[in-house]
Amino acid sequence: MASTRNTLEQIKSKLDESMGFRQHDGRPQLSPVPNAKDVGRRALRNFGTLAIEHVMPDPDQPRTEFSDEEVERLAQSIRDKGQLHPIRVRWSDTHGKWIIISGERRFRATKHAGLQTIECHFQEGELSRTEILEQQLIENLLREDLKPLEEAKAFTQLMQLNGWSGKELAEAIRVNPSKITRSLALLKLPEDIQRKVESGELAARAAYELSKLESDEQRRAILSQDDSTAGSLSLTKAHKQVRQRQGKLATKSRGVKQTFAMEDGWKVTVSANRKGNYHEMEQALQHALEEVRLRIENNVRLT
Repeated sequence: MASTRNTLEQIKSKLDESMGFRQHDGRPQLSPVPNAKDVGRRALRNFGTLAIEHVMPDPDQPRTEFSDEEVERLAQSIRDKGQLHPIRVRWSDTHGKWIIISGERRFRATKHAGLQTIECHFQEGELSRTEILEQQLIENLLREDLKPLEEAKAFTQLMQLNGWSGKELAEAIRVNPSKITRSLALLKLPEDIQRKVESGELAARAAYELSKLESDEQRRAILSQDDSTAGSLSLTKAHKQVRQRQGKLATKSRGVKQTFAMEDGWKVTVSANRKGNYHEMEQALQHALEEVRLRIENNVRLT
């Protein structure tokens, strides 16, 4: 009997373990002071909830202005229905915070709504400055959130960072090259006309037409002749005024004219009152094609 009892004592620990009992907790011990990067993160590491003070806007975000009315409207929606979509953030050791990649308006609205936390999608891995800017630019373009000059400056920054031409930028972000051309042309305008574009007094497409003129005096002259209400200089009127002024200058400079004949009898003529190259000609044809498609969509009859 004693022999049996001794044997049971010797194997007791093994019996207990086989039945699920432990003499001590074998779970891994967590650090009593968590890393700031991991506060708020869940088992699913790509998503989590952060205290709003642990998140900050990107100081290099291409979009610099946010409508108070839009932020208030979104804040009211968040109060009523909660945050439906997480913002996208990346960790910054320099700031010791999460920096917003996309969703700054949602961040502002959440803050304005008085919430203390915000739902986030965490970016794993390092992103280059070019990748961050490209992602921010594409998201803003898709949502049409960027103002014309913000867009033009972001295009310029991407081109400088990558050494891209306008055509290479268009291919990288999947937009029509003519959009890049029109956007960059706005930066060639004088500051007073740029301010009109930025404030909405002058439409970006009408401003692009003005950029085709050789001097700022000519551009200002067209704006000063517009006796209608502010901001109503239409694309059609701007185009007509520019064509008239370019016609006056035609005799002063030798231009370019190319005609392309189609097999079905159609002819396409591209001309300019100055010297140019085939790349510029390509941009002009793409712009003309956009105009043709726009007229088709609006059922404009050919006269």
